[in-house]
Amino acid sequence: MLLGRVAGTLVASRKEETLEGLKFLVVKQIDVDESETGSYVVAADAVGAGVGEVVMYATGSSARQTALTQDRPCDAVVMAIVDQWEIGGDEMYRK
Repeated sequence: MLLGRVAGTLVASRKEETLEGLKFLVVKQIDVDESETGSYVVAADAVGAGVGEVVMYATGSSARQTALTQDRPCDAVVMAIVDQWEIGGDEMYRK
């Protein structure tokens, strides 16, 4: 699982039929100190995330294990909207 910030949305008017109904987000990977890694991924949105939100996402075969993406040709999925995290008792992020 990885952390990212939703940078935008992706619209595809023509796509493989098993992808119909999915909302796609452009997610920029971040580190736990919220610094950006420079890497982007397009992910199916399983939780209703919006632009600017910090999310947890999975890639690879793990991305096909949500109720929304099971048996679909999906390589990344947003599976949680992050409210906060802490490391060693120090709060690193709060929504």
